[in-house]
Amino acid sequence: MQRVMIVGGPGSGKTTLANAMAERVNLPLWHIDQILWAADWVERDETDRIRDLYEIQTLDRWIIDGCYAPTMTERVARADTLIFLDFPVWQRIARVTWRVLQHRGEPRPEMPEGCVERFDHNFTEFLDFIWRTRDSLREKMVPLIEEPPAHLAVHHLRSGREVRRFLADLVPPNQPAIGAVSSA
Repeated sequence: MQRVMIVGGPGSGKTTLANAMAERVNLPLWHIDQILWAADWVERDETDRIRDLYEIQTLDRWIIDGCYAPTMTERVARADTLIFLDFPVWQRIARVTWRVLQHRGEPRPEMPEGCVERFDHNFTEFLDFIWRTRDSLREKMVPLIEEPPAHLAVHHLRSGREVRRFLADLVPPNQPAIGAVSSA
């Protein structure tokens, strides 16, 4: 596991999982939100976003959390591991709402400076976006999950329990798996 892409709808826990994995398996981590946004929720130029993601994707080791369609095909081709967080829409809306409450008036740690969380028309538009697109990512991911390329390990996680089990099974580099026999 050297190049990991984590995808899922808003509020599915991509960043939380990515942070835990990066620490556990010692891989550099990039949040797509940091690439898509500049301060004060201004979208960065698409050419710059695509260029930055392509540069990251060419590296030997990474975790990239987030969905960005213009670079998805190349990311899949380069990744060795795909994690799809497929949670119910009601749970994702609840998580996004909690996230805004938790960070209200300040940016989340994974966001560019000035991307302050707040309850306003943008928040309600975001909730509407989550609702309208609740099935579209899954529809795109199903063929990839059902018939992944030979080079890609796919993990389709649908609950917090499955995510916790996945994390528990990760073995940090240079450490024997639980129950492994040491050659010493």
